[in-house]
Amino acid sequence: MRLAQVIGRVTHSIQDPSFKGGRWLMVSPLDAAHLNTACHTPPPLSAQSSLVAYDDLGAGAGDIVGIVEGAEATAPFDFPIPIDAITVAIFETLTYTPPDPT
Repeated sequence: MRLAQVIGRVTHSIQDPSFKGGRWLMVSPLDAAHLNTACHTPPPLSAQSSLVAYDDLGAGAGDIVGIVEGAEATAPFDFPIPIDAITVAIFETLTYTPPDPT
């Protein structure tokens, strides 16, 4: 799982019926330096690429979400589905302590 900030919503005119009840969000992965403040201060856009994730949790712009990518993103579905990233959590607070380098 990676953490990301919702930076927008994707709209389209046609959607596969398999995705009924959800929506698509544009998310920007968080850098480790911004984990402790991300829920209170909007982090800068990541140097990593933004990506589109399927959401059925109700996340909105500015929310910090957990995303799962790849084959694991299809786990919540009982049928084969063409999906590469899905939101799995919405965070209200985060506390990160980096490991001691020594």
